[in-house]
Amino acid sequence: MSEEAPAGDAPHGAGTGDASDPAHDRAPSTPERHDEERDGPVSESQALHSLVNGGGHDDTERSEAVRAGAIADLIAERLNADTAGTRIGTLALFNDSVSFGGGFITGSRSAARASGGPATVTLDDAELSEFTELYIHPDSYDEALELLRERHLLVLTGPPGSGREAAAVNLLAEAMAISGTSGGACHRILDPTVIAAPGWEPPAKNSGFLAVLDDGPAGAEAFGPAALRGLAAAVAGLRGARSHLVLIGGHELAVAASGTDGVAWHHLSGVDPVALVKRRVLGHGPEPSKEEELHDLLESAGATTALRERPSARHAARLASVITADGDLTAEVAALRDPSDQVHAWFSLHHEPEAIGFALAAAVLEDSSYLTVSDAAMALRNALAPAGDAPPDVRFRDRLGYEQPWIELTFSGRSAPAGPARVRFRSSLLRQVVLAYAWTTLDGRREAVLAWLRRLLTHADLEVRARAAVAAGVLAWADHDYAVHRFLKSWAGSTSWPVRQAAATALGLAGSRPEAADAVWNLLHAWARGGSSAYERRLAGTAANAVGGLLGRAAPERALDVLHDALDRKDDWGTLTPVAWGGVHLLHQGRAGHVLEAYLDWSAPQDLSPMVVKTLSAFVFAASQPYEETARDAAGTVDGAVAGVPLLLSVLPAHNTRLAELWARALARKPVQDTALEALHRWVDDYADRCPGSLDAIRDLLVDIAHRPGKHRERLLWWLEKWANDRERPSRHAAALRHAVERAV
Repeated sequence: MSEEAPAGDAPHGAGTGDASDPAHDRAPSTPERHDEERDGPVSESQALHSLVNGGGHDDTERSEAVRAGAIADLIAERLNADTAGTRIGTLALFNDSVSFGGGFITGSRSAARASGGPATVTLDDAELSEFTELYIHPDSYDEALELLRERHLLVLTGPPGSGREAAAVNLLAEAMAISGTSGGACHRILDPTVIAAPGWEPPAKNSGFLAVLDDGPAGAEAFGPAALRGLAAAVAGLRGARSHLVLIGGHELAVAASGTDGVAWHHLSGVDPVALVKRRVLGHGPEPSKEEELHDLLESAGATTALRERPSARHAARLASVITADGDLTAEVAALRDPSDQVHAWFSLHHEPEAIGFALAAAVLEDSSYLTVSDAAMALRNALAPAGDAPPDVRFRDRLGYEQPWIELTFSGRSAPAGPARVRFRSSLLRQVVLAYAWTTLDGRREAVLAWLRRLLTHADLEVRARAAVAAGVLAWADHDYAVHRFLKSWAGSTSWPVRQAAATALGLAGSRPEAADAVWNLLHAWARGGSSAYERRLAGTAANAVGGLLGRAAPERALDVLHDALDRKDDWGTLTPVAWGGVHLLHQGRAGHVLEAYLDWSAPQDLSPMVVKTLSAFVFAASQPYEETARDAAGTVDGAVAGVPLLLSVLPAHNTRLAELWARALARKPVQDTALEALHRWVDDYADRCPGSLDAIRDLLVDIAHRPGKHRERLLWWLEKWANDRERPSRHAAALRHAVERAV
């Protein structure tokens, strides 16, 4: 066949828009310079140039944003799965009244009874029995007992709920018994600061004394290192009275005691809460059958999970009392696991910027490394309370067990810690409740939190970006309209790709909740149909991006309606690239059939209208994009995908009829024809060998196209021969494909 091409024709129903001369299909053109920020309609040549050059696969910023979006989709899916069927899935989480108690509150019944009363209160027999009967000794208990017997005064520290008071009472009882004292009792000293006062004497002889220091900065200020040094005189008085005293406190007391010479200090290790329940219910030496029966009960009621999430001796004792009283264990477990009560109680006790900063950083970046979370927490802490010239000495890791009992550090190793520590909430329900509570309740800190979150959206770590975007979606659950006008719309119209991607992710998560779905879809349609300013085009682009994620996978028809609105803007071509990318994302969500049917419908007139050319350009763009594996693909979402090969080639056999018609329309329509021929050439020579069975599928596709009315067969024969005989780069497969097309009748 000669280099001279046959005369062209107009395909059936196409008018005069078909390329008439295949020999000149690739006539060079000089498109106008694309200026993304110019207001007003974008021309066809600008848009096509942007699609081919500015919107390509090698756009690093866009590619990173896509990968961050894929990570965010997986995180968002887990969030939705975790809250399925719970009340935290509603927008009115904190609009009703919330009662709370236990878990974070120190004190006891005796202290409550004695409010405004004498300086000490004697523990009655019932309270002593509650503490001492069926008690489980924690690790190093004997060491603590020896210290108390030798020094007569012991500083005992541990996190709230660790069983500090029970340990103290048992230590006192055993120390008194071993010392041979009689006639004494155990007393609670209501004001611990009096112990370090000059001249203090124990109010009774041959007795035990318990003093509980408040957790947090208030307790540290009331009983700092100077007060601890003053305990030497108290020790002398206790020795003289043959009495013993245990001073209980948290992290601040532990820090002070560890640096004070001459103070007997012991840090209490935790007791397995499940073992505590079994001891309280079954007593010592239970029968194996009874133990197995109790184990099954705890598992079936979710008590084992609840105690892993809130491993407190107090909670274990409460569940044990419900079981022994034949109470409703399931209801008690549900109350224990209720994240709203737990979050409300924690924020009621903690107001320091360090504590709030770490809690919110963990909520936004859960499952990130400790260093990543702590850096973010420090940034938020400084935003909430700007530091002076010298950076503050904040050691989050030392405070976790006391201040953040709902958070744990985990490691990847099974038998031994491996890799960096990662920060996780003990309950999968806590993350979003912490975010929602802080956002809706901490009114004076909302501005700082939002500015901090906005900075995370452009973090160098894509996982940090993804988690921050998901957190923004959680915030949008609380008040959709407020979120849209406060930050989502400005992010969606940003000139930064990562920020626009974050807005798309947040909207996708917000719209995945039934109560907000219609509002989100209406917003996306409004943006898609917007004006022709650069800002409005970016809003439309963000809408197209948003429907390519969670929303599009769940409702592909609605997603394609948004893409249609964004594309069908008459002579304004400014949304072509984001809509083309939206189609690619939907394909990668496993929605190829829906996308191809939409493209067939939108290009059905086959005339010279802008919508037809835009649609076919979007199709060719999708057919040209090499598939890039993302975090989502590891979950097995996309069937048949081959890395580095356009997805439409990988799934070609399943959609041959649709693809043949779209290829036929694109190959016959200028100006799409130029890029269509280039894309087809790459399918033949660059990708066919990378995807098993693709060469046979391409042959069947070309034969199908050749059978269609018009000049399709003649055009294919001409170009296949040209590619086969190219002097610089002869095609390896074109000759065989041409032979197959030529034989087709």
